[in-house]
Amino acid sequence: MWIRLAVLAAAVLGLARAAWAEERLALVIGNSAYGSVQPLDNPGRDARLMAQTLERLGFDVTLAVDARQIEMKRAIGRFGRKLRGAGEDATGLFYYAGHGVQSFGSNYLLPVDVALADAADLDLMAVEAQSVLRQMASARNRTNIVILDACRNNPFKAVADLNESGLAEMKAPTGTFLAYATAPGDVALDGEGENSPFTEALAREIVVPGAPVEQVFKQVRRAVLEQSGGSQTPWDTSSLVSDFTFAAAEPEAVMSAAEIEEAQIWRSVKASRDAMQIMLFLRGYGDGKYAGEARALLASLMEEELHGGTGAAVAVAPAEPAPAPAAAAADPETAMFQAAQGDGSKAAYEAYLMAYPEGRFAEMAAAEVAALAAGAGQDPQAGAEAPAAAAEPAPAAVALAESGPITYASPLDTDAAAISGLTLAEAVTRSPSFPPVEGLPESYWKDQSCSSCHQWTRERLCTQGNTYLSLNMQRSLGKQHPFGGALKQALKSWAAGGCQ
Repeated sequence: MWIRLAVLAAAVLGLARAAWAEERLALVIGNSAYGSVQPLDNPGRDARLMAQTLERLGFDVTLAVDARQIEMKRAIGRFGRKLRGAGEDATGLFYYAGHGVQSFGSNYLLPVDVALADAADLDLMAVEAQSVLRQMASARNRTNIVILDACRNNPFKAVADLNESGLAEMKAPTGTFLAYATAPGDVALDGEGENSPFTEALAREIVVPGAPVEQVFKQVRRAVLEQSGGSQTPWDTSSLVSDFTFAAAEPEAVMSAAEIEEAQIWRSVKASRDAMQIMLFLRGYGDGKYAGEARALLASLMEEELHGGTGAAVAVAPAEPAPAPAAAAADPETAMFQAAQGDGSKAAYEAYLMAYPEGRFAEMAAAEVAALAAGAGQDPQAGAEAPAAAAEPAPAAVALAESGPITYASPLDTDAAAISGLTLAEAVTRSPSFPPVEGLPESYWKDQSCSSCHQWTRERLCTQGNTYLSLNMQRSLGKQHPFGGALKQALKSWAAGGCQ
């Protein structure tokens, strides 16, 4: 059983390493159990955390915990030889957690068996950090990274000529990234948890897919600054000449053309925050990826529009997918175009064109958009210019024409009982007699003003009326509408008289 698990683990590790073109080598040292100086709680755990994290990222890791001086020097020598044999494309990484001191501008990493009575003996009892850089530079490889979480308090305060805190800044050979747990000359925290603040943040950030090494340590700096209340500032210096990421970027999800189209339409509809466009989107994509988000946004917008001015806290449930007729269910394109016809607005036709740019009704929708844009004084930029034959005037239109010029304040003389005798100003405040979009829940339209959805003002009504003067829009005058075609005919007549 254990043999099988070991083989499986080796296979997984091999796959991780195979994902990288270059060989990755790391030496990780963590010293906690000091004998002659103050022991430290976290370096051993920090080293193990880093070793495990680096192995997952494809590094061939050598781990040393609570190493004596001879063990540290041997490990550094072996690391240098392996790196030299790995070739110029290899990446080398050295991580150290434990006590570190500086003397006469040089930094020293302290083994657990260090014993010091005189500063002159430091290079005999400790390991000079520069020796690690020399080993790595000798490999002449492209990228080397040195990480020192070794800036704790000076453990030799009683030793003369060795009373400086923290580490000195080192010069990085070409192709090297140097990172310190805190700024040169400052003291880092060992941490009160399982790991030091610096290593904890580092282990979290280096696994972020596609993050450049510079960005990783910038995020580490932010995290440590926040955790330490500004008392510890991680530091780094770089002479890198190549880009480097610890974790490969995740491959972009492959989307089908339909999924891309749906996402693009939803971004546009969502940005518009227009209830009608959202309803039309749901007609075309009621079972799509963004349907839930669309229903939630529609509910929010409807509540704002219908109840925002009353101060009443009305809970509006998200709209459920409308049960479409059999034909519409089998043909969502037709259903969406019919919904656009029922609304008659430029936004509705644009929503259809976004969903079906090459659809069966694309030419008709483009003509409607062009006519609506022209009526609003806009540049349509696109759309078919093929004129449509004018529709025969509906009976309601004749009645309106015979009653004389229509003004904004004159009563409408029409067979449409819902608005007969009302002025235009009054008509748009009435409730529709059936849903403006098939399947719309009653709470969104019944006993509600039409202007709640359309945000009608006198200026907007005039713009709408002018669109009906276009030949391309004549056929829309008889289309289904909550007040029949009478309101559209009235708006057309009012616009023809200059919207007086």
